[in-house]
Amino acid sequence: MAIVFGEVLVEDGTDASGLGGAPFNLARHLAAFMAPPLLITRIGDDRNGAAVRAEFERFVMPETGLQVDTMEETGRVAVERTAARVGSSARSVLLPRQAYDFIDPEAAAAAVAGTNTDIVYFGTLAQRGERSRQALAAVLAAAPQAKRFLDLNLFQGQADEAIVGAALQAADIVKVNEEELQALFHWYFQIAPDDTPMSTEEVHAACRAMMDRFALEALIVTLGHRGSVWFGSDGSLVANRDNPVPPYVIDTVGAGDAFSAIFLLGRARGWPLELTLARANEFAGAICAVTGAVPQDMGFYDKWARRWLAGGVSAV
Repeated sequence: MAIVFGEVLVEDGTDASGLGGAPFNLARHLAAFMAPPLLITRIGDDRNGAAVRAEFERFVMPETGLQVDTMEETGRVAVERTAARVGSSARSVLLPRQAYDFIDPEAAAAAVAGTNTDIVYFGTLAQRGERSRQALAAVLAAAPQAKRFLDLNLFQGQADEAIVGAALQAADIVKVNEEELQALFHWYFQIAPDDTPMSTEEVHAACRAMMDRFALEALIVTLGHRGSVWFGSDGSLVANRDNPVPPYVIDTVGAGDAFSAIFLLGRARGWPLELTLARANEFAGAICAVTGAVPQDMGFYDKWARRWLAGGVSAV
């Protein structure tokens, strides 16, 4: 059982498709493929919290790590719309002081105690609150044998360099997208996005330097529709670029979470690395063609399980 730590978010004014948060998205994907993780999070005793619990039930996920806060509300994303002369624009705003900022360390550690896990997944958003940072530290201490998978998931203004640096120090495997990689280059190597473009060799060298700096076992860089690149501490490099293009794109929300979910699934199932990356990329592309970060139709997962089983390596 994987341990997944972090936030659950609800977008204001939406139905079940508006439930999200990277850890929650990843946990639901894993559960749909019959690998339910232990999700450690905190929700409010409110209507949005009830919607979250309904998703736990729909995906048959254990509630051992689900904490309920009687004071703070379930994490919300407010959508601000600005009228313009033609159409309108929207901006998502992460609200301060939400339930996921106050995950209880003792309860989190107790939930992990006695579990058989070899990996802990976490990001940076839930670490913006001191209480939840303490809870993550307690979880990591309670599972010392587990590998630590950091899905950076940077949100503007939500995590500073100190939080990111500590998260990188704690991690074994790190997944970033191109924009997040640029932020890391800027923080640690003073390479600004508007500097002279780096060659492929220079980018690879900087990635290796990042790995050395934080003693990482692996760094995964996702490139959207262009695939992904794996850098291993043994000097290996696996680039996956031959990905089927989704027939259409509704939005890209949750694509990175889908990639991480299938990567962790493949790791648990013993898939070869190249096959794992290929499947993670393809599944992430498919999520771009559905409404919301997680499909409402559970049958969506059945076709992937059948396809992967037919491919010669079991998905279940």
